[in-house]
Amino acid sequence: MVKSIIYALSVLVQLFIIVLGMYYVLVALFSFIKKPEGKTIIKKMHKFALIVAAHNEEKVIAGIVDSLQNLQYDKENYDVYVIADNCTDDTAKIAREHGAIACERTNTEKRGKGYALEWMFEKIFAMEDKEYDAICVFDADNLVAPQFLTEINEKFNQGFRAVQGYVDVKNPNDSWITASYAITFWCINKLFQTARSNLGLSNQINGTGFALKCDLIKENGWGATCLAEDMEFTMKLVSNDIKVGWAPNAVVYDEKPLTLSQSFKQRTRWMQGHVDVASRFLIPLLKKTVKEKNIVAFDCAVYLVQPVLLILTLLTTLISFVQLFFPQVATWCLSYLAVPTYVWNVTMIVQLVATPFVLFIENRLTKKMLTYYLPYLLFTYTWLPIAVVGFAKRKNKEWFHTQHTRKIAIDEMK
Repeated sequence: MVKSIIYALSVLVQLFIIVLGMYYVLVALFSFIKKPEGKTIIKKMHKFALIVAAHNEEKVIAGIVDSLQNLQYDKENYDVYVIADNCTDDTAKIAREHGAIACERTNTEKRGKGYALEWMFEKIFAMEDKEYDAICVFDADNLVAPQFLTEINEKFNQGFRAVQGYVDVKNPNDSWITASYAITFWCINKLFQTARSNLGLSNQINGTGFALKCDLIKENGWGATCLAEDMEFTMKLVSNDIKVGWAPNAVVYDEKPLTLSQSFKQRTRWMQGHVDVASRFLIPLLKKTVKEKNIVAFDCAVYLVQPVLLILTLLTTLISFVQLFFPQVATWCLSYLAVPTYVWNVTMIVQLVATPFVLFIENRLTKKMLTYYLPYLLFTYTWLPIAVVGFAKRKNKEWFHTQHTRKIAIDEMK
C-alpha cells in the first residue's frame, strides 16, 4: 500500500515537472529568435517623475541621484524624487544636496516599499504645478544607464503603458553570493523576459527599473502593498488585460547582498510575497485562461506556481543524483513512469550546461564567472529551505530592509 502511494506520487510529481518544464523550455527557445523592432505609433517626449524609494540609504543615495541627473534626456522633461521613508539618517539631506526633491514619510505601521510608493503617487497626482505623463520607479542602491529614459520613452511611443527595464547587477564580483545573483538575473533576462517579449506575452515587473503611465495608475489604482509589490501589480495589470512591455536597452544596475545570511532573508521575503500573490491571483487567472482562452493569463498563472516547480525539480534532480551513484537506495521511483531513467540523466546534464551556454551567448562567460559556477549551483539549492520558510511565514507581512553599502559610479559599470 505504501509503495503504491509512493509510485502514484512519483508519477504525479514527474508529470507536473515534465509538462511545466517543457512549457518553460519551449517559451525560452523564443529568446533566441530575433524579434522585429516595435512600430512607433506616436512621436512624443513624455514627461517623467523618477521616484527613488529609500530607507536609511545615506551611503548609496548620492549614486542613484547623480546617475538620474545625468540621463541623456531633456532635463526639462523629468524630475527626480526621493522618498525618505521612515529614515533616521541623512538620506533626505544628501538627496537634496545632489539635486533631488526629497519627500520625507513617517509611518511606522504601514512599512515597506509598496506603501511608500502609494503615498508618493498620491502626492504627485495632487501637484497642481506638475503634470507628468509617466512615473519610473527605482531603488536607492541602483545606478541607471544614461539611455534609460530614451529607451522607455520609445516603448511608450510604441503603445505600451507599463514597461520593465533590464535589471543588471551592480556588484557581481564582490562575493560568490553576488555572482550567483548576477548569473541568475542574466539568465532570467534572456530566457524569461526576452522570450516573453518575443512571444507577445506580458513581461514581469521586477521591483526596480520599471515605468508606468500615470493614467494607468489612476485607472487601476496602485494597491500593491504586499512583500512582492512588483509581482502583485503585474498580476493586477494582466487581470485587466494590460501587458507589461520589455526594454532590454534600458539598463538599471541593482546592488545584491554580500552574504548568504542577507540573501536568505531577502529571498525569503520574496518567497513570502510570491506565495501571498499566488494565493490571491492564481485561481482568477486560471479562470480567465479558460473563460477567455487567454494565453497571457495562463503564462502568468504558470509563473505563480514556479516556486513549486523549482522545489520539485531540485528535489527530483537531487534524488536522481543519489540514485545514479547509489542505485541500491530506493528513495525515488523515477523508472515507474514511462520515461527511461536516461532521460532524467540527460535532463540533469542539460541543466548543468544550459547556464554556461546562456552566459556565453550573452558575453558574460569570463574566467571569474566560471569559477563562481559551482558555488552558483549551491546557491540554487538554497532555494529549497527558503521556499519552506517562505511558505511557513506566508502570513507574516513584516518588511525586512536589506543594507546597501556599495559605492560605485555609473561610469565604472562600463
